[in-house]
Amino acid sequence: MGLKKRLTGLLALLFLLATLTGCGGVGTPAAEKDAGYTVTDARNWQVKISHKPEHIVTLGLYTDEMVLGMVPTSKMAAVSHYLDDPKESVLVEKAKKIPNKVTDPTVEQILSWHPDLVIANGWTSEDKIQTLTDMGIPVVVCGPANSYAEIQETLRLVAESIGEGEKGEKIRQKMDEIRDELTAKVANIPAEERKSVVLLSLMTSYGGAGSAFDDMCHYAGVVNASAAAGLQNGQKLTKEMLVKSDPDFLLLPVFDDRGNFDTQKFIDGYLKDPSLQTMKAIRNKAFCYPRESYIYNASQDFVFGIQELAYCAYGDDFRQDDNRHISFSGEE
Repeated sequence: MGLKKRLTGLLALLFLLATLTGCGGVGTPAAEKDAGYTVTDARNWQVKISHKPEHIVTLGLYTDEMVLGMVPTSKMAAVSHYLDDPKESVLVEKAKKIPNKVTDPTVEQILSWHPDLVIANGWTSEDKIQTLTDMGIPVVVCGPANSYAEIQETLRLVAESIGEGEKGEKIRQKMDEIRDELTAKVANIPAEERKSVVLLSLMTSYGGAGSAFDDMCHYAGVVNASAAAGLQNGQKLTKEMLVKSDPDFLLLPVFDDRGNFDTQKFIDGYLKDPSLQTMKAIRNKAFCYPRESYIYNASQDFVFGIQELAYCAYGDDFRQDDNRHISFSGEE
């Protein structure tokens, strides 16, 4: 074992001792230590959780939003720094109550927050997951959230992991209720009035068939024109594919990384491109700047993304307020 690896292990061990001391791991009565439960995560791993978590860290915005639908902010040790960005989050006010906001935190950072549960995802590095596991921190890895069904499955896993299965079930039922109301209203739109759309995303490989956005289109009663033209999620949306898609309207980005990214320059690279001027959406100036906190949502609030998309396509019958969030946490 190299010196660097030994030092890293020693540092992590010191953090673990501090974590156990801070969370009651040292000196906890034997009966309480033996209490707990086991969940099966997306890797099919059995993860033992010794007690209902009080210091939760999740490594994704969508899992932050899921957890905060079931527990108060005081139980979140850290959240994504996007949670307090009003262009990306429906929970800005709650985010203000949580001091630690990060993106891709190191193992040392995570341990310094004394977590008793870490909720990871598919893009969390295996090294990070393994190191935290070796340090005795329960790590639950969630699967993808590329559809309504997958979001509900992830929500179920998150709810079980934080010991809030009943609240998780209430949230899923509320999601179904809102979805069913929306799809019933969409069903009244005549086939000849149904519209097609392309999501012009800063994530140029997102939005094709197999994405959460593609599933959102299905419920909102619009045609995902890029998927219809053959684009798969993970494939880059080229300008040639955009011309082939020829949607009725375009969803344009609003994210600007708090002023650090020139979003208008990105948009102008499409709308002012001479090769794209034959497109219906550009000829008709049929553009929508949706609330991305809804359109890109992969938590229980995905249902409000369905409504936002339907609003962009079909107007005021689907209008909704800002910052809607399905919650049974008791903290509003």
